[in-house]
Order: sequence, then structure tokens, then C-alpha cells
Amino acid sequence: MTRVEAQNPKNSGGDKPWKAVVLTLFPDMFPGPLGHSLAGRALAEQRWILDAVDIRASATDKHRMVDDTPFGGGPGMVMRPDVIDASLRQTVADAEDSGYRLPLIYLTPRGRAITQSRVHELAAGEGMILLCGRFEGIDERVVEAHEPEELSLGDFILSGGEPAAIALIDACVRLIPGVMGSDESPEEESFEQGLLEYPHYTKPRIWDDRAVPDILLSGHHENVRSWRRDQAERITRERRPDLWRRYAETRD
Repeated sequence: MTRVEAQNPKNSGGDKPWKAVVLTLFPDMFPGPLGHSLAGRALAEQRWILDAVDIRASATDKHRMVDDTPFGGGPGMVMRPDVIDASLRQTVADAEDSGYRLPLIYLTPRGRAITQSRVHELAAGEGMILLCGRFEGIDERVVEAHEPEELSLGDFILSGGEPAAIALIDACVRLIPGVMGSDESPEEESFEQGLLEYPHYTKPRIWDDRAVPDILLSGHHENVRSWRRDQAERITRERRPDLWRRYAETRD
């Protein structure tokens, strides 16, 4: 197991930091982007903890094999159930020994799409254990035995679960209290109110013969809020009719 250690703990005298444990064949992929910007600073301050578990360490043969050919034929390889089961059981036991009871999530294209509401739920808990598949996926018997929550980053295929794990962890970490600079920032972002986010502008006031909308310079806060809501509704209606239908139903 690889642990990214904090140098300036913020939680040493109080609650446990939020914890992400990633089971992967490539632990060196972590923290990766999570070691930078907001997530990286929060990691250094131990507002959250990241453990990367090498699944291959649970292999018992001399070649440390973690995959084999699929029964029934077909292309590719499948991750072995005995190796993944051993890694999962040890990881869960280690987490419980350190006082954590974490939900198990398997990142797979066949899972339910990750939503902002689910991110909020995960961020509000103690953390999560993420299982990253590779090759053609993992033996189905592991899924049956451990019953993980199956989540997907979207309707496309990645080489493995690691990029999806990084994205999900980042989405959760930024919601941990104290990570973002302004407590109001998340509330107006895409998906928080069921809408895509409105357009943003900054200096210079005129760029490439394009001017900032006058209403944003008016100083009339209520009109600005109304304009932003109108823009968010327009963009959502045009670009994401599925989101717009849900938003319209809720509003009605």
C-alpha cells in the first residue's frame, strides 16, 4: 500500500480526515493530478488521505499473475477473482482497523452514471474504496461476492478505472469543508441546481471587439442573478435536454 503522507496535519486533534483507498494495478498513477491545486493542498494538510493499494501484491504465484483468458473464448484477459478477493478483503480489514467503514465502488462502463448528488453523499461520508478494473474487466464472481456499487464516468471506454477514480475523488475532495476558498462557490456550479453553469467574464472589459454584457457592469445584484439564471436555463435547454426535462419537472 502506498500512502501519501501529510506534512502539516489539520485534523490531528479532531475528526478523522476523509479517506480514499484505490485498488489498482498501477499505484504509481496516484496521486497524479490529485497532488496538485486544491486537492493537492488539502492532501498535504491531511484534510483527506489517499491510499493506493497494489492489487498485484495479493497474487500468490511466482509470476504475480493477476489475469487470465476468459472462459467461453473471446479477446483480451480477465482479472482473476482470487487475487482481487484477497486484495479487497485485506483492504477492508485494514480500513476497519484504522476506524473506517467505507463503501466499496467498482468503476465500470456498465455502472450507473456518477451524479453530483451521489458525489455529495460520498463526500459527506468517511470516504470510499475504489476498485479499478483493467483488461476486459474483473471476474463477475467478485462482483457477486462483494456487491460493490457500480459507477461509470460516462458512456465511453477508458483503458482502466484509474482515470475515473481520479475524477471521482477530485469531485468529492473539493466538497470537503475548508478545501475550496469560498463556501458559496460550489452552489452556483454546473449540476448543483440541476442546471449547467452560466457564462463567466473577467478583465479586460473589451477583448477582440467582444464586450462584457452590460448587465454584469450594472452593479444591480438582483438583475445580475436573474440574468445568470436565465443564461443557465438557456444553455441547459440547448445543450442538455435530459437535464432540462428533469429541472423543468422539479420546477413545476
